[in-house]
Amino acid sequence: MRLGVEAALVAGELVRGDVDIEDGVVTEIGLAGAPRGRVAVPGFVDLQVNGFGGVDFLAASSADYELAGEALLQTGVTAFQPTFITATERTIVDALRAVPPNGNTPHVIGAHLEGPFLSPERLGTHPFEHRRDPDVELLDRLLDAGRVTSMTIAPELPGADVVIRRLLDRGVVVSAGHTNATAEQANDAFDLGISTVTHLFNAMRPFRSRDPGIIGVALTRTDVFVQLIVDGHHLADETVRLVWAAAGGRLALVTDATAGAAVGGGSYQLGDVAIEVGDGPPTREDGVLAGTVLTMIDAVRNLHALGISFEDAVGAATTVPARIVGRPDLGLLEPGSAADIVVLDDRLEIVNVVCAGEARVVA
Repeated sequence: MRLGVEAALVAGELVRGDVDIEDGVVTEIGLAGAPRGRVAVPGFVDLQVNGFGGVDFLAASSADYELAGEALLQTGVTAFQPTFITATERTIVDALRAVPPNGNTPHVIGAHLEGPFLSPERLGTHPFEHRRDPDVELLDRLLDAGRVTSMTIAPELPGADVVIRRLLDRGVVVSAGHTNATAEQANDAFDLGISTVTHLFNAMRPFRSRDPGIIGVALTRTDVFVQLIVDGHHLADETVRLVWAAAGGRLALVTDATAGAAVGGGSYQLGDVAIEVGDGPPTREDGVLAGTVLTMIDAVRNLHALGISFEDAVGAATTVPARIVGRPDLGLLEPGSAADIVVLDDRLEIVNVVCAGEARVVA
């Protein structure tokens, strides 16, 4: 199958020519005779998706995952982490048991547990009554319930170091988030093995001139990946440009999408939290931001519109998130790679999405 593209984004560089796919694998790149105006890029990888297409993943069935998956494909996402906010142990265990196995389209990388070991001072929209201090026994019960690939934790909490070590021992990527960590505590956590930060700037100790906190440390440590919500609401444009200037190449776009994404305005659930979607981002009853209705293609467009190159903006939605979760098979387009590909036109509109070698979206 020929994609009919003028160029392909390969290892961060545009290679002229068409792309050929056979048996779900990219076989050739740079083939002559393709029409102008279309480019193939790797399928997008989203590490934080609370819900999508009317589905809240914390209460999703197999049919719900199929429905949300089709909606995600329409936006270019070919691999994602369903994300579970703070909830009761029973709710999280049931949600983990419902996570589909690998092989689904889009590919389910594994679950991202955003809680319950979060700072009581930086909960955002997470329910206070379900927050817990770090507890290894509770952690083991959660990890035994299903396939967890990432967990967000406030590293300054008592006992967090033991939980972080257990997570790393069990192959889980540990992210700092919803945290009030000082710079010293942040450095200790990164030295211990935390490798990334959940939605930098949001729900964490603010950056100050003599108290840079976890934000300042993450921006200045080259061994730390930062994840960013670029929806025009969670961060000012200047903040995004600042992060890029400090951490370009280790910045991953995430949507933090909720059930209203790709559906529209109305009332939805984010776990136990009732949220409303109007003209802006979702909010809780008291006006607190509650995730987004952002799509990954819009996140890429937004980042590019702020002056970041097309190649780098796409990399922030593909290769960087794949590196964060240690999946070198995701977020790339090259001979021999799995055919998970998004075809864009010169306006950055999606023309086609190929997942596991099958064309799933055709404009």
